[in-house]
Amino acid sequence: MTITEQIKENEIKLIDAFQKCDLKLIDNFLHNNALFVYPNGLLLTKEDVMENYRSGNSAFRSIVVDDQVIKIIDDTVTVSVIMELSGKYKDQIINNKFRYIRVWKLFHNAWKVIATSGVQL
Repeated sequence: MTITEQIKENEIKLIDAFQKCDLKLIDNFLHNNALFVYPNGLLLTKEDVMENYRSGNSAFRSIVVDDQVIKIIDDTVTVSVIMELSGKYKDQIINNKFRYIRVWKLFHNAWKVIATSGVQL
């Protein structure tokens, strides 16, 4: 399987895990030192993201992915996607499109997300 195929498969699994609130799979894909910049400018750690899903603060009914662009640089991969999200974050109802960039890095034969940032379109 090529790197592009591996990342595409991981992206599908990660989005599915977010939608199903599969904490074990989310935990598996996120590096312990990963950073996340939410569209509202909030900077979060992996533990913050995990707590948001554990507590129910993050819950998505629908995540539709479009316009995926994948770029490989050695053992690091950047993925840019447009995501249409329906759900909630804390007390905010979300039903918008966002452009996200996610950075994957290979650690001991396993791809991990090390950074994510998003902007509302």
